[in-house]
Amino acid sequence: MEAKNCTMVTEFVLLGIPHTEGLEMILFFLFLPFYACTLLGNLSILVTVISSTPLHTPMYFFPGKLSVFDMSFSSVTCPKMLLYLMGLSRLISYKDCVSQLFFFHFLGSIECFLYTVMAYDRFTAICYPLRYPVIMSPRICVVLAAGIWLLGCIHSSILTSLTFTLPYCGPNEVYHFFCDIPALLPLACADTSLAQRVSFINVGLVSVVCFLLILVSYTRITVSILSIHTTEGRHRAFSTCSTHLIAILCASGPIITVYLQPTPNPMLGTVVQILMNLVGPMLNPLIYTLRHKEVKITLKKILHRLCS
Repeated sequence: MEAKNCTMVTEFVLLGIPHTEGLEMILFFLFLPFYACTLLGNLSILVTVISSTPLHTPMYFFPGKLSVFDMSFSSVTCPKMLLYLMGLSRLISYKDCVSQLFFFHFLGSIECFLYTVMAYDRFTAICYPLRYPVIMSPRICVVLAAGIWLLGCIHSSILTSLTFTLPYCGPNEVYHFFCDIPALLPLACADTSLAQRVSFINVGLVSVVCFLLILVSYTRITVSILSIHTTEGRHRAFSTCSTHLIAILCASGPIITVYLQPTPNPMLGTVVQILMNLVGPMLNPLIYTLRHKEVKITLKKILHRLCS
């Protein structure tokens, strides 16, 4: 494909959410509380886990990491979106666009891997309770966390390099509220088939493999729960596992909708990603951490000290 223009793009214009012209301030006041609750909720969980020695266990190690990633994941895209909803500039430099895409997929893939590790953690705790302290020792948790970071970096580096090794020398208007692969590839003035195929396989492979591993873990957990003799024990275990599965489905559903559909729908993709960027990270503290009695007690103590 021939270049559309000899001038290389140095900045992009984020056109924002499709079909919402004139509704910017309404959307700003709608999205701002979600983002504030995401930061406040996850920060409170992180402070609670760090400040309480009894919570320094593998059971709370990964939910604490999830809080950090939830805050960071929302902060990759939401602040810029809120700024231009306020009427500020929609321009984003080429370098900032590269950074936004890299960290979006870096943190997003890490969350996907983290959900998988947390499912394995629950599987170990329920199916092998006596061996749990050995299987999920602090050293193993650190190794798993380091592996998650490494896999996330490799995954995001492949997607970012494939996207931005393409020349962008024509239109610079991104029909989206942040820099992402489906919105950027149509602007490239070269053949994008390789980038589309690799991103499809890469994102699809990560999401499908993680989902299958999670499904296997929770299938084994369900079998173990059914062997519990007390009704209260079965109810408690099913309640915890069902909420975890709902959260995982809410996280993997948007990935499938946005990246694995044959003909991307900009409006559908935007709505789904707004939910993924704002709603999911806000609900994760309620689903994964605040359901635990120890966390609630510790959080109440911290709030009591602050009020005093």
